[in-house]
Amino acid sequence: MKASRHLGIGALALSSALVLASCSQGGAVPADTAWSDHGGDPSEKRFSPLTQINASTVGRLGLAWSLDLPDENSLEATPIEVAGTLYFSGGTGKVYAVDVVSGKQKWEYDAAPVEHSSERTLRIYNINRGVAYWDGKIYYASRDGRMIALDAKTGKEVWVEPFLIAGDGATSTGAPRVFKGKVIIGNSGADSGARGYVTTMDARTGKILWRFFTVPGNPAVDKDDTTKMAAGTWAGEWWKYGGGGTPWNGITYDAEFNQILIGTGNGAPYNWRFRAPPGKDNLFLASVVAVDADTGKYKWHYQYNPREAWDWKATTEIILADVKFKGQDRKVLIQAPTNAFAYMIDRSNGKLLTAEKVGKANWADRIDLATGRPVEKPGIRYESGSATIYPGIAGGHNWIPGSYNPKTGLYYIPYLQVGMKFTETAQTRARPDVDVKKNRYIYGIDIDSVFDPKDPLDGKGALIAYDPVAGKVRWTNPLQGAGGTATTAGGLVFQGDMDGIFHAWDATSGKELWRFDAKLGITAPPITYAFKGKQYVSLLVSPAGMYGENGRPNGWVYGLQPRRLLTFALDAKAQLPATPPRMMKAEALDDPSIKLDPARVEKGGILYHLQCTFCHGATAVAGGTAPDLRGSSAALQRESFRAIVKGGALTSRAMPRFDKIDDDELENLWQYIRFEARNAKKNDK
Repeated sequence: MKASRHLGIGALALSSALVLASCSQGGAVPADTAWSDHGGDPSEKRFSPLTQINASTVGRLGLAWSLDLPDENSLEATPIEVAGTLYFSGGTGKVYAVDVVSGKQKWEYDAAPVEHSSERTLRIYNINRGVAYWDGKIYYASRDGRMIALDAKTGKEVWVEPFLIAGDGATSTGAPRVFKGKVIIGNSGADSGARGYVTTMDARTGKILWRFFTVPGNPAVDKDDTTKMAAGTWAGEWWKYGGGGTPWNGITYDAEFNQILIGTGNGAPYNWRFRAPPGKDNLFLASVVAVDADTGKYKWHYQYNPREAWDWKATTEIILADVKFKGQDRKVLIQAPTNAFAYMIDRSNGKLLTAEKVGKANWADRIDLATGRPVEKPGIRYESGSATIYPGIAGGHNWIPGSYNPKTGLYYIPYLQVGMKFTETAQTRARPDVDVKKNRYIYGIDIDSVFDPKDPLDGKGALIAYDPVAGKVRWTNPLQGAGGTATTAGGLVFQGDMDGIFHAWDATSGKELWRFDAKLGITAPPITYAFKGKQYVSLLVSPAGMYGENGRPNGWVYGLQPRRLLTFALDAKAQLPATPPRMMKAEALDDPSIKLDPARVEKGGILYHLQCTFCHGATAVAGGTAPDLRGSSAALQRESFRAIVKGGALTSRAMPRFDKIDDDELENLWQYIRFEARNAKKNDK
């Protein structure tokens, strides 16, 4: 009332009208609130303070506009929003700027011509997880390892600088982060012989300021103290295979401790025997590592899986939070790596506070809070020749972002449940040397997906609400493949799924409050922001390359359904454009006159899973982000198959040339694909 004394009658009436109008819109009219960081803000919570869209109003949420992206196949990026413009990367080397209100494209930048000139780059499936914004510039890390600074208004290049070490075999798929006038990016390619590191550059000029290597290199060359410490936990000649540990996604700037928290990747080869006899932990694989933000000097680390052996990664989001734990205020990080546990760690010193299973994990009974080490079950490192392990290499929680709501105290984790059988043979023990020479994925082990038909979650996903302070799962919502999440002060969690449904869940109970049929599988996370008094929700719609056979049964086919950017607001009434229906039956092609040699088919299957599975799907069942080779007319004929695979006839369309494959291997590979196509035709699946 004191404030109202300074208002005239007309002003007071106007103020009352505005309040009534805002209530009818679903809460106070929000001030402009950007989503200008990859995780919403530097804490990576993916939490929005906005409340206009809330549990009471979300039923009025409708499509404001959609934008088709005809050149895209796999969209995994988190868009960012700054001053009424959405910025995001596609999977094919493009960066887009789109008007928030109208959905009209403002500009497009295309890095693909240079990206596609790199054979190495082409062998990583077409994905990029987003861009960064700082001081009027958009930062994009290309797959071939160039940091590109673009003018945010025009899309014109400001500077372009390489950040990968020449000849080291690495690529890039992650989103850069900005902090203190710097831009930081990790690398990818552990499975192809890369050694992990992050690179920090001056955001104004692109000058490299410091690097931190997440695994040691050749001890005869690398002499710094941190590398020496890590090298003592390795054995053999691991550097010949790169070692892995690539930090391709989870990077968080912690301003309160002036540190960068780095989530590191799996070991390479997967088979631990090439790099770590018993007693060697292989630092810093599958770890979170804290380094000084100004110098890149090591501060502390916590390793989730010593002597990692299953392609498990700690490259998921690293969330910063302030919590009350055992009566004390603690500044913590929260992370759920791919091993199906979730952890809460004191980020001042790396001390483990809580750790509990969030999914199916048969590899350990628990995590010992006193030592921080897992209490492992015997035989999990396939010492007896084989082991069936949950989770598999796609993890309980992979790169698909979760979110944390400080109001509910819950961490919303996109969960995928698939097991993996690891089998060691004399052949796999010899394979890494051959794979390095021929630029193939370096496993050193045979791997096969495992699905338990008696377990309703196997081969599928879920949204898991986890209380990191109590160390308890509060609720689980089963899904057909779980997409990324965002949560709000309005009591909501937004999430898409592989069945093409975009959900709004009650953040406390998990009850579904709203849904929208996007008519295509969703993997990327949504964002929410406010511009000119209106709260919006935006997301990219596309299945992800990692799902493979999990995506195909939903009817998503390469080149059939358009990939899109969708934006929602209260009381919006737009409709999706016409969308081709799902194709539930695989359109396999077969020539009955082709005679298949079982021995060649078997060898071709091994080669296929070393080289082709990430793009074209396990057992040649593509998930919609690359052609299904069982139905490809080009893969039906030996001559056209050779021209594409060995001759590089489709490099302009991001299909790499595999010139190191010999003619005998090419025949084996072709026969394996024909075998899978014949089976699909026979079984009509």
